[in-house]
Amino acid sequence: MPPNPARTPRSALAELLTGNRRFVSGQPVHGHDVTAAAAVASGDQQPYAVVLGCIDSRVPLEAIFDQTFGSICVIRTGAHVLDRAVCGSIEYVVGQLGVPLVMVLGHERCGAVASAVESLREGVRPGGSLGYVVDRIAPAVREVGVDDPYAHPLAIRRHVHRTVDTLRADDLLAGPVEAGRVAVVGALYDLATGTVHLLPEEAQRQHRPPG
Repeated sequence: MPPNPARTPRSALAELLTGNRRFVSGQPVHGHDVTAAAAVASGDQQPYAVVLGCIDSRVPLEAIFDQTFGSICVIRTGAHVLDRAVCGSIEYVVGQLGVPLVMVLGHERCGAVASAVESLREGVRPGGSLGYVVDRIAPAVREVGVDDPYAHPLAIRRHVHRTVDTLRADDLLAGPVEAGRVAVVGALYDLATGTVHLLPEEAQRQHRPPG
């Protein structure tokens, strides 16, 4: 989708700051009237979960789980790709804040996964750091089959599964996971309905969409 020519850096910044003023004044237009909760949460944080999701603007994590300030830690990268900073952040949340749940949340029609599928099919790796993101997703695409007609939806699920496996095997997470103090789960967000579906591990490997 081409960029909206009416959007400029100045207008985008103005829109963000205007929204923050509505929020602070207790007059939000999008349902996030949590000014009192913000004040309550300004002390020590005690989140109960960390959610690793995609940067997709259609998947605002606090909103889709109906969470307020201080309740969840959110990490977002393209197609929830892991790197050392992400893993270290999750290690901190689990080890220092005592969070018992890590959720990896993929979503239907993920553009980053689509880019990885297209890249492998055409044999052209994107330049810059986008190539790094594609490289991290590529193993999931290869495992489901680059030429499979369902490669995109299958790879989305498989990539969630691989991310979950990587986190469960993390040096500082493996012990708490094995002891049952921490769970790492995979899930998928349905853009059309807003529903989050937990993904059974075998279903992540075998699922094919109807039709």
